[in-house]
Amino acid sequence: MLIGGQAVTTDTLIEIVNPANGEIFGYVPDLTEEQAQECLTAAQKGFEVWSGMTPAERRTIILKYAEVLESQRERLIDLLIKETGKPRDNAEYDFGMLTTCLRFFVEEAERLDQPVLHDPDGRFLHYVQRQPLGVVVGFLAWNFPLLNMGYKIGPALAAGCSIILKPATLTPIASLEIAHLAREAGLPDGVLNVVTCDNHEVPRTFVESDIPELVTMIGSTRGGLEVMNSSLTTVKHFSVELGGNAPVLIYPDADVTAAAIKTVDLKYANSGQVCVSPNRCFVHEDVYEEFLNAAKKRTAEVEMGPLISEKERERILKTINDAVAGGAELVCGGKELAGPGYHMEPTILTNVSRAMRLSCEEIFGPVLSIIKFNDNDDEIALANATELGLAAYVFTSNISTGLRAARDIKAGSVCVNEPHYSVQLPHGGLKQSGIGKDCSKYSLEEYLTLKRISVLIEND
Repeated sequence: MLIGGQAVTTDTLIEIVNPANGEIFGYVPDLTEEQAQECLTAAQKGFEVWSGMTPAERRTIILKYAEVLESQRERLIDLLIKETGKPRDNAEYDFGMLTTCLRFFVEEAERLDQPVLHDPDGRFLHYVQRQPLGVVVGFLAWNFPLLNMGYKIGPALAAGCSIILKPATLTPIASLEIAHLAREAGLPDGVLNVVTCDNHEVPRTFVESDIPELVTMIGSTRGGLEVMNSSLTTVKHFSVELGGNAPVLIYPDADVTAAAIKTVDLKYANSGQVCVSPNRCFVHEDVYEEFLNAAKKRTAEVEMGPLISEKERERILKTINDAVAGGAELVCGGKELAGPGYHMEPTILTNVSRAMRLSCEEIFGPVLSIIKFNDNDDEIALANATELGLAAYVFTSNISTGLRAARDIKAGSVCVNEPHYSVQLPHGGLKQSGIGKDCSKYSLEEYLTLKRISVLIEND
């Protein structure tokens, strides 16, 4: 682990398994309570140093950090592939988003809006000042370890904050290597701290402390609620991106083949282990068969990596079997693949009831439910019939239909006619899918204060 600029280990180690073959790939330390306290102290000291530096000084170090990481690109991608089982192109994207975030947020920090505010009497100069918020604690998901890391350290470092990160226990090795390379770039001790832990109680030390100002997370809704509840020992800021159950609406005037290809490609990306992955695909009855055939054809061309663990594969297969037992029809897939690792077939189900777990909960796996609707249905209500609201997709050739759906669907992002995500676009959920944003200037603002200053310029 990296704590206060020092490499730290423990007597107890955690096994890390390569999901592509089921073999142990490496070991990482299991954080102790004492080390967690040391980490908080180190982060506080790191914040005092980092926030005291000029933006230009921080910029130089952050850009150097991105260069150092890219000099180790192939080694880091290799580690990432071994701990996640990702195909190489997916791992390259995962790594690339980390350095992209570092550079983007440095630039965004130079465009900070600190406006002068109107004074109706002309007696005061009012202006807004933004300053580094403080120590940040972050908990990351395992599906995109380095992308998720970039989403957090990018704005934190650019804002002048220090940060403590706990990568997912299943995929921490590349993240630890990323952390240690920060020293080579000249990042002051304690600014970036990365720890690993298999005990859910020890990380509570971070959020229960009065040192952190911001607690951030990427994970499940249940996990987010637990973290937020544990954090309420003091008033803290939160930025949490939680579960998703993305709907897709296919209108009868859509380019059906293109819609099927784009839906399937996103569905099975990263073996379906994507928070914005399409889960419930509502298709108008007039184009239902055409869409189903096109989706089935595209699915047959898919090549996927493994799921992250045997536990996850068993959970997904059980969900499929329960749905089939309840009347759903298996169009393709639905089985594990023989051989080493945690592979399974990409799966399509039809005749899925709206009450089934498959359509009510986030599946986080390679399973697409295709559900028919007609003109008597309220398709927007169908899309909104979930407690989650992270992402949604709409396919139509009618701009009015697309704009109406985008307006009325309750989700943090709605993509019309093509899924699209990028670092300059805000990413986050509504309802039980979280609060706050990753990416864009809106994320950076969460790591900064918003202070109003008034200076008397004219006495009565």
